[in-house]
Amino acid sequence: MKNVAVVGASGAVGDRMIRLLEERAFPVAAIKFLASERSAGKTVTFRGETFPIEAIARGAFRGVEIVLSSTPGTVSREWSPIAAAAGAVVVDNSSAFRMDPNVPLVVPEVNPHDVAWNEGIIANPNCSTIQMVVALKPLHNAARVRRVVVSTYQSVSGAGMKGIHELETQAEAAVKKRAIPAPSKFAHQIIGNCIPQIDEFVPGGYTKEELKMVNETRKIMGDSTIDVSPTCVRVPVAFCHSESILVETERPITVEEARALWAVAPGVTLVDDPTNRIYPLAAEAAGRDDVFVGRIRQDLSRSNVLLFWCVSDNLRKGAATNAVQIAEELLKLEPARS
Repeated sequence: MKNVAVVGASGAVGDRMIRLLEERAFPVAAIKFLASERSAGKTVTFRGETFPIEAIARGAFRGVEIVLSSTPGTVSREWSPIAAAAGAVVVDNSSAFRMDPNVPLVVPEVNPHDVAWNEGIIANPNCSTIQMVVALKPLHNAARVRRVVVSTYQSVSGAGMKGIHELETQAEAAVKKRAIPAPSKFAHQIIGNCIPQIDEFVPGGYTKEELKMVNETRKIMGDSTIDVSPTCVRVPVAFCHSESILVETERPITVEEARALWAVAPGVTLVDDPTNRIYPLAAEAAGRDDVFVGRIRQDLSRSNVLLFWCVSDNLRKGAATNAVQIAEELLKLEPARS
């Protein structure tokens, strides 16, 4: 049994973390819920009991053993080290520590062993990276991934409650034939649109989101030689990210071999019967924890290149589920440390 704190408890991912602790019967001895001053005083229901949300404060982590945190990077950079210094292990969902060489970046289906060398903080990867590496790992084990070209179709919930609200208000206006409210969260109107920009642009023409996929994939997979060429797009879908992925491997993998690998891979569900219009769909992946793979096909000109379609719930496996799974990996370390 562990003393747990959820930081960012009032947010979309924080709420999913709370529900997943319940769903997965995580062994909680005591729990507290923390957020900004703005959310302090609100309440959270957990396992039939009502708890107040407390403001994050220096003494809030006393006695806490595991922290599940989903806050902006600036907040995490301030408070995660404080929580770690108080004796907790922080599973941090922000981008603050992902590329820190002293912080493990973990997807339990890919590199669970990296949990063991944490120094008080474990980083939860970017949502679009998580689902991609879960799908790539079986191929990498079998034939070594050399290059990935990925285009993402990312839901508005990846931008939090404000992103969801912006889609809803614009959709309502469109249905009622009213003027579409001006965008505030996204760079452009999201309803009826696809926006080829997630996060800010950096020199070279890529966005920060795209570079996250490059750098995080290499760190999680433990292979700095993997080439990743990403294009990240925001689409008017509420939940679940979809990805079109081209993967080049060191030796050819047939479609049949890829299907066999994915059929037994942890965290992957194979949905691949295109003749009957069966393939992964965002509407069907919502609320589920697996990474769904389908539309598998060989490149028309290269035998060592496969293409496939990949869908996952970005608030669950792309954030909250992965964080709780990391906490479950921490529990497995107990016998080794005793």
